[in-house]
Amino acid sequence: MMTDSLLCPVPKLFRQRLLAGEPLIGTFMKVPSSHLTEVMGSLGFDFVMLDEEHAPWTRASLDVGCLAARAFGIASMVRIARPDAANILSALDDGATGIMVPHVDSVEKAESIVSAAHYYGGTRGAGIGRGGEYGARGKENFAIADQQTTIMAMIEDRQALDVIDNITSVEGIDAIFLGRGDLGLSLRNGPDGGLSIKDAVEKVAKSATDNGKILSAVVQSLQSDDAKWLADIGVTAMMVASDIGFLQQAARIALKDFDAAKTTLFAK
Repeated sequence: MMTDSLLCPVPKLFRQRLLAGEPLIGTFMKVPSSHLTEVMGSLGFDFVMLDEEHAPWTRASLDVGCLAARAFGIASMVRIARPDAANILSALDDGATGIMVPHVDSVEKAESIVSAAHYYGGTRGAGIGRGGEYGARGKENFAIADQQTTIMAMIEDRQALDVIDNITSVEGIDAIFLGRGDLGLSLRNGPDGGLSIKDAVEKVAKSATDNGKILSAVVQSLQSDDAKWLADIGVTAMMVASDIGFLQQAARIALKDFDAAKTTLFAK
């Protein structure tokens, strides 16, 4: 994170910084608006995750969201709603820095998303939109895009644990996101005697780091024991709350301050 937004690295360097293990800070964007993405960029966040899976982002709003991120020098990742080639192409053609794919529970799924996100050695279709610099770079764009496109795979299913070493070995997956919410639900819905969520997360983290993959996860506070534990097991791309979470946090503080000040503010 840069404290002066004017010094923020260009989004095109995001994958390079991520793979270098540089500590990075991002947040989920639940509100499909360009304004909040601009705010995060102006403050100096490294990246935002436009959450198409769990929020009402559309193709049109993603297009504007990615434009806002580019304008304010912040990397725009998209958590896609569907792990198919068309959805991946849409996000990348809109100029997304990369994608995060939910429920990656097999090698085949991991390999398919890598293929869909790459031109050379993959199946990504050529486009001349924002993601292709509107054709200005010509054929050079293919190699440049392949070098800059960032791919995160979410591990959030108990069946993924059985083949986790194979998944984290897939070339082209840049980072593993520890999807602790859904993973906890999946473990709870499984047969008795399964791993605890802590043991499961640590198993995924060890597999990822052993295979040279970067780790990412979300926390509600960077001052928590949870954040320290995640850092200890290797998480370097830390996501903090969400735009809605930040709004709630600030609103709670305002309400608390109001309650404390009522006797003086409204004294007769």
